[in-house]
Amino acid sequence: MAPMALALILGWCLVAASRAQQLPRPSLSLHPSQGVSLRDSVTLWCHLPRPAARVELYKEGERTFKMSRDTDKEQDAVEFYLADIKQEDAVKYQCQYRVLEPPGTSEKSDPVALLVTDRSYPPPTISLSPEEHVEMGTNVTIRCWNKPYQGFTFLHKDGHSDPIQHQEPDGGGTATFTLFRVSPADSGTYRCSYRVGGCCLLFSPLGDNVTLEVIPTPAFPGDIGRPRWNLVAAVAGSCAAAIVVILILTLSFLLAAHRRRIQRNESPGAIPRSPKAVQFQVPPGDCEGLTYAELRAVTPGTCTPGPSAAPEPPIIYAEVGTGRPC
Repeated sequence: MAPMALALILGWCLVAASRAQQLPRPSLSLHPSQGVSLRDSVTLWCHLPRPAARVELYKEGERTFKMSRDTDKEQDAVEFYLADIKQEDAVKYQCQYRVLEPPGTSEKSDPVALLVTDRSYPPPTISLSPEEHVEMGTNVTIRCWNKPYQGFTFLHKDGHSDPIQHQEPDGGGTATFTLFRVSPADSGTYRCSYRVGGCCLLFSPLGDNVTLEVIPTPAFPGDIGRPRWNLVAAVAGSCAAAIVVILILTLSFLLAAHRRRIQRNESPGAIPRSPKAVQFQVPPGDCEGLTYAELRAVTPGTCTPGPSAAPEPPIIYAEVGTGRPC
């Protein structure tokens, strides 16, 4: 019987575990979510993704639930009311729900922290460097000081529910926060607080505030319309460069053609140009005593050409008269 009972228990645990994995998780929220002080009241809402039979609220550090509520099929949220908040109430909370058909239990919700302010502690001081008005891209330093208690320090910005930075102070109780290369999005009001005690989420009141205003980089008058003129200048420059390239290519082509023509004329196998015939004019004389002298035109050169197949130079005829009338 014992092995059978053990098997049944293990089977039930496996079914319950698989059922818990199949049920969607609930969510938990606080109202108010910030600015809660000791002896105040707060409401915790457990939001249900599906109808449930029972909802339980768990407190961090405790195995059993702190509160539970029976529900009906029409409820999509269950509230848990905490009155007269004490120091030990400043912890994290979770909720879960149970269903009957088929039986199962959901996983616990994500934890939600109840931050409580203890106004018996003095607020920290704060300073800003450089002061207030700074230009974009500047590094800004915010210092918070709480020497008497030296608790973990938090930097808050108005409009944000949670601290934007936190830091452990140095030996003098000063925490230094740096905002690198600020932009207009960093403009706003900043404050500091510090955590007191070691057991709970208990904080000092927010201290005095400092205001940071980031000045956008001024635009120079010549910057107006500059992109359009830059585009025009770029197009004009590209056209001028294209014209210069075309001119260079054209000149290079003409020079190359001229060199080829010169080389072709000076080659050994080229046919030399025939010199123009020269005619010597002699005053008219006696027609019957004409004499023709054969003269050879010789092309100037350093040596006498030998017998070759080269064409004979042209023959030049001169008209010579005897002086007697025709």
